[in-house]
Amino acid sequence: MAAAFRILLAEDNPGDVRLFREALSSRDLTVDLTVAQDGQKAIELVKNASACSAPLDLIVLDVNLPRYQGDEVLRSVRAQPLLRNVPVIMLTSSSAPGDRAAATWLGADLFIRKPSDLEELLEVARIIEEILTRPSNVTSA
Repeated sequence: MAAAFRILLAEDNPGDVRLFREALSSRDLTVDLTVAQDGQKAIELVKNASACSAPLDLIVLDVNLPRYQGDEVLRSVRAQPLLRNVPVIMLTSSSAPGDRAAATWLGADLFIRKPSDLEELLEVARIIEEILTRPSNVTSA
């Protein structure tokens, strides 16, 4: 059996977490999903993951989080040598161009507007599957 892809989701909205789980379950992926409900918890998890022998495969950050914003969590991710190459997706309900520019400058791999319908949600799941299964992320047994 293939090892589970390890994903950190930093999201404070329980409904969005539920939709994210459903989107992932629509794909043929084995996923170990850890959820941080605020930026401070996400930063703690990032620091712990950096010290772990099984690093994260993907980090998904809401831009607007309590305690620390998504960009602050992203700074922490990129400051960890073992996590610098982990793909990071920023999710937001904002359409402000400044948010996208800041996330890109800080090292986000993708900036995606939060899905507003089932079709968009399934597209986000497809993108996540593509990121997780591209050759650079798949380790051989």
